[in-house]
Amino acid sequence: MGQAWGFGRYGGPEVQEFFERPDPVPGRGEVLIRVDVAGVNPLDHILRSGLVDALDSGRPFPRVLGMEAAGTVLALGEDVDGLEVGDAVFGFALTGGGTYAETTVLSAPNTARIPEGLSATVAATLPVAGTTAVDVLDQLGLPAGATVLVNGVGGGVGLAVARLAVGRELRVIGTGSTTKREHAEDIGVRFIDYTAEDAVAAARELVPDGFDGIVDLVGGTSLRTVAPLARDPRQVIAVGDMSVPDLGGRFVERRLDRENLERSARLALDGLLAPVITAVHPLSDAPAALAGVENGHTAGKVVIKVA
Repeated sequence: MGQAWGFGRYGGPEVQEFFERPDPVPGRGEVLIRVDVAGVNPLDHILRSGLVDALDSGRPFPRVLGMEAAGTVLALGEDVDGLEVGDAVFGFALTGGGTYAETTVLSAPNTARIPEGLSATVAATLPVAGTTAVDVLDQLGLPAGATVLVNGVGGGVGLAVARLAVGRELRVIGTGSTTKREHAEDIGVRFIDYTAEDAVAAARELVPDGFDGIVDLVGGTSLRTVAPLARDPRQVIAVGDMSVPDLGGRFVERRLDRENLERSARLALDGLLAPVITAVHPLSDAPAALAGVENGHTAGKVVIKVA
């Protein structure tokens, strides 16, 4: 039996609970891992809310929270290639096993070995934030010297996008609240504090001819406000708001396979995708870890150190 943190029904933070569960058994194409570090993401509380039916695993309650983890392979299911018991790995729990737990199952095609020199803590941030940053910037395909606006730059994905964009020699302008300024400016972002000034007016003053690309991590009204700043509406890429085609833009095309994980790990080793990790919580403090992300009060990336 091992400890896990999850939810007993769909809803808000009040449905969350700690519970004991047996080690899950890896099914076909899965690996059982001992979790060393789990990443915390906005998607975690969105899934808990029950609002994303397409990602509903159908597993019985209580369900474990979390989508990304790094750890050590304990057992293999059938038809698993390229991984062995004892490997240090990182990847996605796409089949509903959750990652805020002492052990869990990951989908083997969406799991990769952690390369030598990369810590489990950094690796645990790459399945969501790291690969999203790679996917967004590949989709934009901007040349060096182009301008990109990162709307909502202060979170884990936003800072990953910004750092990778700076590494590609793009001019990066980012919007965020006051508490997000320091981390963004530290990596070379020209920061616009939307709580202190008119973000659209400030962006227009900085880039009067329009942005070559916009990465939106906020959605809703904010997306609709900044989208007209793009020179070409197709160069507006949204990560969370699937209504972006209504504005002429595109939703991010995600690649969750092992190849993209390995690519993200190489970029991290080279310092081009170094995550800004601002909080490391023990599993016993998982409620606070997710609360900070859910409330939008946390800058950068939050992780839970399990082992």
